[in-house]
Amino acid sequence: MEKYLTVSALSKYIKVKFDRDPYLQEVYIKGELSNYKRHSSGHHYFALKDNGAIIQCMMFSRDASKLSFTPKEGDSVLITGRVSSYEARGNYQLYVNTMTLDGIGLLYEKFEQLKKEFQEKGYFNREHKQALPKYPKHIAVLTASTGAAVQDIRTTLNNRYPLAEVTYISTLVQGAGAKEDIVKNIEQADAIDADVIILGRGGGSIEDLWAFNESIVVEAIYNARTPIISAVGHETDTTLSDFVADLRAPTPTGAAVLATPDVRELDAQIKKAREFMNHKINNILRHRMQHLNQLENYYIFKNPYMLVEQKVQRIDEIQNNMKYMMNTMLQQEKHRTSTLTQFITPKTLQDKVSQLQKDIENKQHQINRTIQYMMSLKQSAFQSRLALLSSLSPTETLLRGYSITRHNDFIVRSVDDVNIGDVLEVEIKDGKVISEIIEKK
Repeated sequence: MEKYLTVSALSKYIKVKFDRDPYLQEVYIKGELSNYKRHSSGHHYFALKDNGAIIQCMMFSRDASKLSFTPKEGDSVLITGRVSSYEARGNYQLYVNTMTLDGIGLLYEKFEQLKKEFQEKGYFNREHKQALPKYPKHIAVLTASTGAAVQDIRTTLNNRYPLAEVTYISTLVQGAGAKEDIVKNIEQADAIDADVIILGRGGGSIEDLWAFNESIVVEAIYNARTPIISAVGHETDTTLSDFVADLRAPTPTGAAVLATPDVRELDAQIKKAREFMNHKINNILRHRMQHLNQLENYYIFKNPYMLVEQKVQRIDEIQNNMKYMMNTMLQQEKHRTSTLTQFITPKTLQDKVSQLQKDIENKQHQINRTIQYMMSLKQSAFQSRLALLSSLSPTETLLRGYSITRHNDFIVRSVDDVNIGDVLEVEIKDGKVISEIIEKK
């Protein structure tokens, strides 16, 4: 029994063999993604297959976080990693370190990156779109000089709107130098004062249409002053030029249709408008003729003097009213004058003057009495204040037997103000006495 291994021992042995093989530590494989799953832990589990085989793969979250694209079912990818065995199930699998899109997938990845970049800049926003002119006078067409696209545009424009001038600018639409030629021709078309620019080409693969995804082409379309219609490829093809252009057409023929009105429709509209105008004019003329006939048959116009008669009679009435009012006002003024004459006589005036003189004399007597009374009050007050001042006067004090003593022109109020030997001046009621201090008590 000792020669029999357990399943776990065999699985461990196989894993060691894988891990020690230097050729399996870093392998480069390409294939197609299948059964792709993202675990809640952040790890990715999927299968990589081609036409002949399939291998299980696992990508840790630390490596998956570095992916520059979002993997999905069917993507063709390039992978680096190591091959090892998963002991629990006893199968081998590829532990993926890096994963990138293969070939055309890289272009789609770059397309999405550029689309996101320009979208964040606001290049695709509706407010930057210009409206197309309804009746363009000059159309610039930028496409290859040969091929179905230019023929379709030419035929459509000639059939729909031959009135517009069309300038065809031969443009490289794929291959080396295409993006620079597209930018140069957009600037040229923008400078010739065209009303609208058609930028287009026929269908093709993403590689064929890639020039219309280039950043410098997107910038040129965004900065153009002239409205641009993008007609690149077929209806299912999409380029960044379609997003940034002012209008996207599904095909070059569709661009020519969007850029122009149909002369047949315009002719029908003109005919309809002409019929409408003729109908309106005829109705107006008919109504005016009816009104004119009514005016011709109006009784006033048959005898126009009737209008004058009414006015003349009205003038006479107004004149009579004015005369009556003037006479009435004159009579009132005469009566007023007569009344005033009766009241105003020389005697009346004399009596009025005499009465006024008496009033003046009375007022003067009242004023004199008031003045005398006020003067008497003022004199009494003056005498009172004078007596008060006399009682406070130093002279009056001296007359009552008091004296004023000065030393060096200052009044002596205390024995501390003088010293023995000082000369004092004593003022009494009828003169001054000079004395010397010989003792202080």
